[in-house]
Amino acid sequence: MDEATGELRPRTGARQEPETHSWLVLGKAVHDMASGRIDLHAHYVPDFYRQALLAAGEEHPDGIAAIPGWDELSALRDMDELNVRTAILSISSPGVHFGNSDHAIALARQVNEEGARLVKRYPGRFGFFATLPVPEFDEAVVELRYALDVLGADGIVLESNQRGVYLGDERLEPIYAEVAARNSVVFTHPTTPFGAEHLSGRYPRPMLEFMFESTRSVADFILSGVPNRHPSLRLVVPHAGAALPVLVNRIDMLLPLLTKPGDGAAPSAREAMRQLHFDLAGAPVEELLRALLSVADPAKLYYGSDYPFTPADVCVGLAQELEKTSLLDDGLRDQMFQGNARALLPRLSSTDA
Repeated sequence: MDEATGELRPRTGARQEPETHSWLVLGKAVHDMASGRIDLHAHYVPDFYRQALLAAGEEHPDGIAAIPGWDELSALRDMDELNVRTAILSISSPGVHFGNSDHAIALARQVNEEGARLVKRYPGRFGFFATLPVPEFDEAVVELRYALDVLGADGIVLESNQRGVYLGDERLEPIYAEVAARNSVVFTHPTTPFGAEHLSGRYPRPMLEFMFESTRSVADFILSGVPNRHPSLRLVVPHAGAALPVLVNRIDMLLPLLTKPGDGAAPSAREAMRQLHFDLAGAPVEELLRALLSVADPAKLYYGSDYPFTPADVCVGLAQELEKTSLLDDGLRDQMFQGNARALLPRLSSTDA
């Protein structure tokens, strides 16, 4: 940030190795922020990924003005400003598959190895959710095993749809089975609705369509019975559940339309909301958070910044809203900012995780 103007400086996204004096400042946070926040919804945009986006014609992904700048040292400084001890990084929309299977497989491996490098380079400051080259399903399982078992990823990230594959798609079953077998985590992130790029229109898709897309895909996940088949799988829903908190009654009211005589009971959206996990990235206060608290388990709410797609100064303001909301008492607020994430990802309880 430019101290004279108060504006964020543009960032090149190039990798920078910290100088000794910079590392001393950043390293101080590892000790002084032992009780700092854990950011479950943070993104990284390494330079090679930026170049892949540009090569694929994604200079305005999902209709936004530009790919945000990102580099690791700036991210660490902004984390310190937000009192974030650990950020769990993920690749945001549109993911890594731009139509070429081989390129998607290679790019998924590259971003995952970069995530692992950041975790090793800055102990305690980063984790990451691994990216998979869906809809290359067999290769996605291979990458999942490598990322979780070798690289030490904290879970996987799936876009709300990956080239038309929504979260309830039966072709994702092998992936869910592998995650569940490891008692691991699926973090989901919205993207442009499949075949509906025209919906950007006058507005960037994160403004409206992302919320509807998350709702559509997570509802598909629930109604397809994935939580019942894989009870140990933890799904983290972004942006305070999008529109799900206010639609659970309508979904359950219309469940009879999904069943035929002799079928078992269809999965209940209201019951599933108690099993799902939710980050509070975006602007959930006050109305959306109130609705979410009426249907979700408060022990499954997590802080998320959505940095750098949400600029650092905006992240600060949104965190302040969560700090002062009367909807969370001090105990729930502390749990949301860090305690719940430690329960979800126990390795974070170590000061040198």
